[in-house]
Amino acid sequence: MSTDDDFDRRFTHWDASSMNATGAWAQRRRLAQAMREVIQRLVVIDAPEADLAEAADALERYSKRLAEYPNGTKYEGWAETAVSGEVAAFFDHSPLIGLANPLSPPISLMADREQMTVEGKVVFGPAFEGPPACVHGGFISAAFDEVLGYVYSLTGNPGMTARLTIDYKRPTPLNTELLFKAQLVRVDGRKTYASGKVFANDRLTATAEALFLNISDERLSDLYMEGQEREEELRANDAKLNSDLESEPG
Repeated sequence: MSTDDDFDRRFTHWDASSMNATGAWAQRRRLAQAMREVIQRLVVIDAPEADLAEAADALERYSKRLAEYPNGTKYEGWAETAVSGEVAAFFDHSPLIGLANPLSPPISLMADREQMTVEGKVVFGPAFEGPPACVHGGFISAAFDEVLGYVYSLTGNPGMTARLTIDYKRPTPLNTELLFKAQLVRVDGRKTYASGKVFANDRLTATAEALFLNISDERLSDLYMEGQEREEELRANDAKLNSDLESEPG
């Protein structure tokens, strides 16, 4: 008889909504969801100019308020599945699966560790439109990169996508639950190969093949530090610009 522990060892379910967010983390998710809804509605509504102007004024004011806070530096996991090296890493700020990121659709993922397979479910709304009533192909590609990267993370090795090939079979519809299926194909030294498919209402809409390359933790740390240096430089430039503006005669 299988137990819950047996299930947990075999299956890893990345459904961010099941994680118990509290305090500022919960409010960050709440804010991201509100922003997500604004983005989805903005691209389809026909609101009067005055209402749009009022909303823009409010968002601009709050954007300036947020700019007063320092950037957080705590990383509990990288934002992309492939570089995690561990499927239980923290991805809540991911642009594809994170509930705390307003850009995220988001995608929920289920991995089978024994079969080395992953299933992902997502609904792309009107903000992701490419062809009429269909998902932009670039977002399909990004979703494949995330889902296949999750398969790669089952190997326990951090790495990055070296090659991603998409074969679009037919347009992928908006506002429809999509099912991504991915599997590990083989591991050859530093190279890991994976493949996947996406279905809409049981109809195949695209397939993908990916190659991932293992990279060291040191290289990931180097990338992180380089990013921190760029952010420091941007903050210094912004501070100088604000200082120059304040010193100008009014």
